[in-house]
Amino acid sequence: MWRGAIAQPAERLRPTPQQTEGPFYPVELPTDSDHDLLRNGAQRYTQGTPAQVEGRVLDVDGRPVSGAQVEIWQCDQQGRYHHPRDGGRADAAFQGFGRVTVGADGAWRFRTIRPAPYSGRTPHIHVKVRLGRHELLTTQLYVEGDPGNARDFLWRRLDEPGRRALTRPYSPGPDGLHADYTLVVLA
Repeated sequence: MWRGAIAQPAERLRPTPQQTEGPFYPVELPTDSDHDLLRNGAQRYTQGTPAQVEGRVLDVDGRPVSGAQVEIWQCDQQGRYHHPRDGGRADAAFQGFGRVTVGADGAWRFRTIRPAPYSGRTPHIHVKVRLGRHELLTTQLYVEGDPGNARDFLWRRLDEPGRRALTRPYSPGPDGLHADYTLVVLA
């Protein structure tokens, strides 16, 4: 009697851990909110270390989430956000917020700076994923090896798989640093 292989369902991916939006999500979205945070209108931001931050948005079955919007927001090199609660002291040349819509492959990319620390926090970038009117994920992205991670209350709350998912190396590349994050959502 022939016994063929039985197809096994693929192992589901672990959803990316949720984290707080934080107090500095933009009250008003900037006019310029594209993928390039180093240009704000005609102004060019020259502080910090340029970085390409990119990845893919996948569902738990490993399929790209086509049409999802990925937003990021972060502080400038001096640790200031474009937000009234942060005193309006952010550098006007730093866009501070960006939004892209992913294509059929689920890929997204932003041009920004290596995240900078600010009072009480390790360097991080906030990220939100939406599909239509549904918010699928809000979390924070961290820099692997940053000495501030071990002191950061939100980073320490992550379990080991969560830390691996949200903490990535910023490696040298042709246009500055490069970091790659896969965001797994329940779509």
